[in-house]
Amino acid sequence: GRLEAVTQQMGYHPQYLDSFLKTQHYLMHMDGPLPFDCRHYIAIMAAARHQCRYLVNLHVLQFLRAGGDPQWLRGLEFIPPKLRNLNEINKILAHRPWLITKEHIEKLLKISEWSWSLAELVHAVVLLAHCHALASFVFGCGCEQDEGLGGRGSLKPLSLGNQCFCEATAGNSCSQELLRINRKRSLDSCMELDSLRERMQRIHVETEGREEMRLLQQDREEGEGQGAEVGVQGGTEHCSDPSAGLSPLVDTDGEVTGATNLACYMQDPDFGYQDFARRDEDQTQVFRVQDYSWEDHGFSLVNRLYSDIGHLLDEKFRMVDGLQSSAMAKRQGCEPSVFKRGIWNYIHCMFGIRYDDYDYAEVNQLLERMLKVYIKTVTCYPEKTNSEMFDRFWKQFKHSEKVHVNLLILEARMQAELLYALQAITQYMI
Repeated sequence: GRLEAVTQQMGYHPQYLDSFLKTQHYLMHMDGPLPFDCRHYIAIMAAARHQCRYLVNLHVLQFLRAGGDPQWLRGLEFIPPKLRNLNEINKILAHRPWLITKEHIEKLLKISEWSWSLAELVHAVVLLAHCHALASFVFGCGCEQDEGLGGRGSLKPLSLGNQCFCEATAGNSCSQELLRINRKRSLDSCMELDSLRERMQRIHVETEGREEMRLLQQDREEGEGQGAEVGVQGGTEHCSDPSAGLSPLVDTDGEVTGATNLACYMQDPDFGYQDFARRDEDQTQVFRVQDYSWEDHGFSLVNRLYSDIGHLLDEKFRMVDGLQSSAMAKRQGCEPSVFKRGIWNYIHCMFGIRYDDYDYAEVNQLLERMLKVYIKTVTCYPEKTNSEMFDRFWKQFKHSEKVHVNLLILEARMQAELLYALQAITQYMI
């Protein structure tokens, strides 16, 4: 249940890893507006938008450990309306964040039985952006491959107690306090293991009959359509493996195996990224950073409504900007800061965010075509990335340099989503 593959990759840049782990721990396990089970379910919803089994399986287990209702794992139809109402902005932020408006915010905050508070919504928005961006990193660095064929790896419940995932990276600079809390929770989780297994077995019993019927139906359909192949390239892949419809199960060894139908955690699966339409005659479509920036606007708003998260996010943004990349930039024939800014601004440009003081002709000069294709794929539709792409692109780069570029993608994407969401919240408040 730990983010082992992620922390191993980020471990090439230990200072950043430390900042990431603190933010992850704070978002998921420290005091905040949202209940702990809801946090993990929101993470499941976010990761499912990009078909990221690695993160879905992780948070399914953490959701159950936090006392979440196993029925919720059957899909969005089985969760409270308040959580289900978050689906729309989850979808928009994941794929076309420029479409979010103050009306979306107003709809969630309106006075009703299922309304959100501003603080809860800010927490949810940060969680969504965090998990969408982390899915890009997971696919970009090949971490999804660790789940094995079909994305079904073996996840050991005993690791559920490692709440901040620090022990996966011995030698990093996580605080001793976090490690102490971590070890205590590891012991606590051992005591809860039997309860967890019981809940997982109950899901297994409930889904067995339904799965049998589904497989019979699938066999009939395959018989009718024999010889026809369904292509998924360029579109949304629909789940067709034999494990579809199942929540995580307990196998004969008492281990939890992640076999989840990701489609049950999202609506409108065909909604995806589309190139941002830049129309010179309609300047309102472009998000201009001089009008609303993280430093001058987003930071103060998010920190006011969700205490201290602004400082953690700001540290993470600064940390990735300060990572050493002299060798990487030298290979591209430019200064490190120039190269990193080119990547950052290119990512923001794909989401319609523009910097008036930047010459965008530099992007084409700095970034070779294959590198741009890779960055766009990992940023906009990471589920189409594979390990071969990671190995094939930028052969002149070291592995640590490739990870560095993926960290830039993670943070630039997260900031882009936050800017649109926080601007919409600001407009609602005004």
